Amino acid sequence: MEIGPLHVDATAESISEMDRLGDEIAELSAHLDAATARLLDLIREFDAGGGWNNGFSSCAHWLSCRAGIDMGAARERVRVARALGVLPRLADALARGELSYAKVRALTRVATPETEERLLAVGKAGTACHVEQIVRGWRRVDHLAEARETAHRQKSRALHVYQDVDGMVVVRGRLTPEVGAVLMQALAAARETLYQRARGTGAPAIPAADVPAETPSMAQQQADALGLLAETALRHGIDPGAPGERYQVVVHVDASVLANPEEAGQSVLEGGTHVSAETSRRLACDATRVIMRHDADGRIMEVGARTRTIPPALRRALYHRDGGCRFPGCGVSFGQGHHIRHWANGGPTTLSNLAMLCRRHHRAVHEEGYQVERWPDGELRFTRPDGRPLHNVPLPPAVPDDPVQALRARNEAAGLHLHGRTACPGWQGERLDVGYAIDVLHPRAIGR
Repeated sequence: MEIGPLHVDATAESISEMDRLGDEIAELSAHLDAATARLLDLIREFDAGGGWNNGFSSCAHWLSCRAGIDMGAARERVRVARALGVLPRLADALARGELSYAKVRALTRVATPETEERLLAVGKAGTACHVEQIVRGWRRVDHLAEARETAHRQKSRALHVYQDVDGMVVVRGRLTPEVGAVLMQALAAARETLYQRARGTGAPAIPAADVPAETPSMAQQQADALGLLAETALRHGIDPGAPGERYQVVVHVDASVLANPEEAGQSVLEGGTHVSAETSRRLACDATRVIMRHDADGRIMEVGARTRTIPPALRRALYHRDGGCRFPGCGVSFGQGHHIRHWANGGPTTLSNLAMLCRRHHRAVHEEGYQVERWPDGELRFTRPDGRPLHNVPLPPAVPDDPVQALRARNEAAGLHLHGRTACPGWQGERLDVGYAIDVLHPRAIGR
């Protein structure tokens, strides 16, 4: 049995009908693009106002849960919405249905306020495929330029240390941006230790001989801070230590404060920095615990053995059961064990009293007023700080009976008169020379 090509006998009526369908498809696509522009405006305003920050980790996370958008597509919507905030020409072309969302999405990967006008011309003249090709070529030029700049920075790094004729030591150098950022942060921390804390407490943070009576200039403070960094490195060694000890956070908290955050008592980090009682309760939910008993004068009378709040076997069972963060809409596959009824209040460390929460939502439950409880059927129920329930599946939005007609009416009310030729490119079939186009358009390529 042979299957040959499909033959359709075209008549004037069938051709006219296909043309009509084609125009309707193109017109409706323009309406959708205009509506997408409005959607992106709303997303940008919502993102800037922090409307998503009610238990969600990002605006994209909120969109994924509330609007049913894939996380990758949601991140892209937020990225494009933010970019269009400083690219008014592209935003206007999308709002008028003259550029498709696909073209705008591609152009916003490379467009800047300086290059927006010429890239808008590319979008109007070429097809979506042409635009993608131009953007890929544009980014190649950017990457090559960045690679050359990075290589130049790495090659030009240097640090010169020498003794001047008067005995002073001169330090002069150029550091790569990331190393320079580390040095600047370290110098800022050392300056704070030397001066700001000393002024705040009325006593110097280091021996008084190292801190002059008068307030030094910023340059002098930087010099003193560099000296402190060198002394600290020599005193404690260059090796930062084992990862487990290096990143260990120690919190000292009274048992009464753990049981009731309203109680008076200490809740401080190892260095003396105060943290809220709820922060201590969150950290104590899933941590190593050492119980110390003090007498009335504060002297340590007894130190218990170090134990894990959640034993390893129970933790494996928790991970197997929950599979990730249980906060509604969260897709993070790892997290921390949360005691639904805190162990400091007599809650048992059992599977039924535990729930896995990611770091962001563990903080939301402890410090931001969100509540979670397990109902008799075993299901978790989350509520907002104002008591409203958080649904695992958001309620569906209201949709008009004829959404297409409603969309057309909305765009026409906004003064948009869209048709099948609104978004047609100016391309007339000529071959696209990407290399020549990039040489003409890209600022880093012009004049090479």
